Amino acid sequence: MNILITGCKGQLGNEMQLLEQENTQHVWFNTDVDELDITNQLAVEQFVAQNKIDGIVNCAAYTAVDKAESNKELCTTLNTVAPAYLAAAVGKRGGWIIHISTDYVFNGTKHTPYVETDTPCPDSVYGSTKLAGELGVQKFCKDSVIIRTAWLYSTFGNNFVKTMIRLGKEKEQLGVIFDQIGTPTYARDLAQVIMTIINKGVIPGVYHFSNEGVISWYDFTKAIHRIAGITTCKVRPLHTEEYPTPANRPHFSVLDKTKIKETYNIEVPYWEESLKDCVSKLIVES
Repeated sequence: MNILITGCKGQLGNEMQLLEQENTQHVWFNTDVDELDITNQLAVEQFVAQNKIDGIVNCAAYTAVDKAESNKELCTTLNTVAPAYLAAAVGKRGGWIIHISTDYVFNGTKHTPYVETDTPCPDSVYGSTKLAGELGVQKFCKDSVIIRTAWLYSTFGNNFVKTMIRLGKEKEQLGVIFDQIGTPTYARDLAQVIMTIINKGVIPGVYHFSNEGVISWYDFTKAIHRIAGITTCKVRPLHTEEYPTPANRPHFSVLDKTKIKETYNIEVPYWEESLKDCVSKLIVES
């Protein structure tokens, strides 16, 4: 198949490129904004038609959650409008699209893991634009897979794990929120799942994916420092209200992964095992 990857310079896009080297049966078109402006409908249609694209993995998004509150127009363009352009272009060719969404489509007031049939209720501009993006993708391409994920990190780009390692080395003390609960997702694990879906065949629908387990940001930070061998920084727990942000964040955003595990017959790694893998790679790189 001819497969288009958007957002190839981001965390997930970079992980996809590593796995492409093992999946040589497909022809990969890795693009970021310099190669393809996905907010330009004509450019998208021409690219998909000229390169005979059979499938799209949309890793591109506006992910600056707090900036989105004051930058709604750009956030909407990237998270709502552009995915619909991609879905419509590949849908015309009878192709498929895998679109990455977020736990932020929920407001986090539930106390048991969110399943795909739970009614979305976003509480931020970012979450609202991502939900609208899901709906557009499903409207314009019948063979669409939506994967909602959470707390994404990798060896690439800027993310929580890399920031906590840097701050742990720089500071003697660090305050981290303990009353927001969720599950980290190693972008490499998510990329593996996407490859499995591509190779087994797209089964349309909405799916949830993160690593296994449940943890707070505070506990996640403590684990990052322990695994990275950082002992000189004291991490103390903060309430959400002690660290105000422009955007509201879900207090509980644990995703139930039963559907994706059963549909594609996959095993999901425990968050700490994946974190160890990522931190070991970061230590080698540094």
